[in-house]
Amino acid sequence: MTVVDLQTKPCPFCAETIQAAAVKCRFCGEFLNTEKAKALQADSDADPELTEEEQEDADDNILFAGRPSLWGMASAIVKGIVVLAIAWLLIRLPLEGYAARLLALKLTPTQVFAIGRYRVIAGVAIGGLVILILLLKAFKLKMIYYEVSADRIEWSRGILDRRVDNVDMFRVIDLKMRRSLLDCIFGVGTVELITTDKTDPEFEFEKVHDCRLLYDVIKKSSLEADRKTGVVHLE
Repeated sequence: MTVVDLQTKPCPFCAETIQAAAVKCRFCGEFLNTEKAKALQADSDADPELTEEEQEDADDNILFAGRPSLWGMASAIVKGIVVLAIAWLLIRLPLEGYAARLLALKLTPTQVFAIGRYRVIAGVAIGGLVILILLLKAFKLKMIYYEVSADRIEWSRGILDRRVDNVDMFRVIDLKMRRSLLDCIFGVGTVELITTDKTDPEFEFEKVHDCRLLYDVIKKSSLEADRKTGVVHLE
């Protein structure tokens, strides 16, 4: 069997490794024989390998970094409070006595004691389960990390299975910011992106602090990336 040593190169658009003879990237779907691709390739070839100092400078070029606020769990917290209130009622109120009087049931003291004990156990179990679910949701939310540079948007998430994805800045075609009255009070907001990326055509920075700064950074960086790469987004 003959082993063929295929030469590879990085895609100038998404930086994934592809065959040197490829005319279309199998990852991002961009054609590599266009003027835009040739210009990006020329810029890439002209850049020397980064030294440690240059790498540190590149790390300093991060324009925005942050995590979602726990305010993003507002609806889950409200539902949890309602269920906790029900659990508290199960623990505190002698519901078996009320039920016996309303339904005219004749319960023995042993039956009343057994029902009351199971009632308390059920209330404690429900309350503990709600608290555990809320803690897991909060931990999962805080495991999300956003990072924005002039060239791309990167985010990571997951607890046991850590995943990292990114979107090139020139793929952003539209963005908008949403802030409710409570969002304004707590100083958070949501920034939504519409992109040409096949994996993440719509992306959301959910309930982040300094959302206005994030909006302005992405808007300015996407326009600059379009100008630099010659991208024109058609409606």
